[in-house]
Amino acid sequence: MTKVCVVGAGYVGMSLSVLLSLKNEVRVLEINATRVQQINERVSPIQDQEISAYLKEKELHLSATTDPVTALKDAEVVIVATPTNYDPHLNSFDVSSVDNAIDNALKFAQDAQIVVKSTLPVGFTEKESVKRHIANLHFSPEFLREGRALYDNLYPSRIIVGTRNKAFGEKFAALLRESCLKPDVPYILMQPTEAESVKLFSNTYLALRVSFFNELDSYALKKGLDPRAIIRGVCLDPRIGDFYNNPSFGYGGYCLPKDTKQLLANFEHVPNSIIQAIVDANRVRKDFIADDIYSRNPKKVGIYRLIMKSGSDNFRDSSIQGVMKRLKSRGLEVVVYEPLLKEERFFNSVVERDLQKFKDECDLIVANRMGPELDDVRSKIYTRDLFHIV
Repeated sequence: MTKVCVVGAGYVGMSLSVLLSLKNEVRVLEINATRVQQINERVSPIQDQEISAYLKEKELHLSATTDPVTALKDAEVVIVATPTNYDPHLNSFDVSSVDNAIDNALKFAQDAQIVVKSTLPVGFTEKESVKRHIANLHFSPEFLREGRALYDNLYPSRIIVGTRNKAFGEKFAALLRESCLKPDVPYILMQPTEAESVKLFSNTYLALRVSFFNELDSYALKKGLDPRAIIRGVCLDPRIGDFYNNPSFGYGGYCLPKDTKQLLANFEHVPNSIIQAIVDANRVRKDFIADDIYSRNPKKVGIYRLIMKSGSDNFRDSSIQGVMKRLKSRGLEVVVYEPLLKEERFFNSVVERDLQKFKDECDLIVANRMGPELDDVRSKIYTRDLFHIV
């Protein structure tokens, strides 16, 4: 049984903590005391059905604390899963939380191997290893969906470990694989900088797919064509496939907006046109959607849910917020329905918690993703959710 410390209780940290605590001793280091209490009481601090089920039903060797000394004591492996938000002023990720986690690991768990799961700028791991004169820093990208993070760790598409230590790379891959439910998960060992690149290029490709089908949808709307028919016809080609093809107001969430911008920043001095276009396409799509809504001359616009997608509790960079801001800048009255909001106003718009009142008072309701509770007001709905899938 390996002693593991996981730093951070977001969806990456929680999914890894639950996965690894099936067969290892895991301590979670988290600065939010409420989340620590929830974990110790076996309540998921994030919205994820598998994490909630495993916390209630499985025998887990799992505890959480806000104290770095307690969390890191005798740890053999320290996994850093703290947020790295994109900072437009730095034109790069803010890696301060990762730096702080590494500092604590080097101070309180000097013999531990440190694996960063947080998304990083390309070159960070090698740069930090040289700067700190250490050989125990590694990077392993995660490929998880919000709301299904543990499922994706139980049935991973692949495991990638970026390391210069082959023996540890094999050990860490085995640590992840032994708790998976998918047999013979493929794994690849590579240099840390290549592993950092895999993460950013993977997410940017997904953003490219989202943007492609959104632009297909924009074309069909403008030309009076049926986008469902076109998408189905295109995606029956097995080389293209039937996934990431449901139109939306744009890509959003924790990863795609920031990862595409970081990759573009890493392309400095490297000729490119596609990467820049992917970043630009998200803005263009929101402009198009806002223009289309405005052309319908609504008197009061309802924004149905601020979350990025169904089954998520994440508002960060959700595309509907971008549409909302554009509508408000044109002087339209906007009301928000979001049961997860505690505030009375959001971006200076009224938050309505009574769904029926919300539906009654708005003459047009904007929904990035449909819900069955909107079936009775379909004539009022503006959505590009053609297939009712994530």
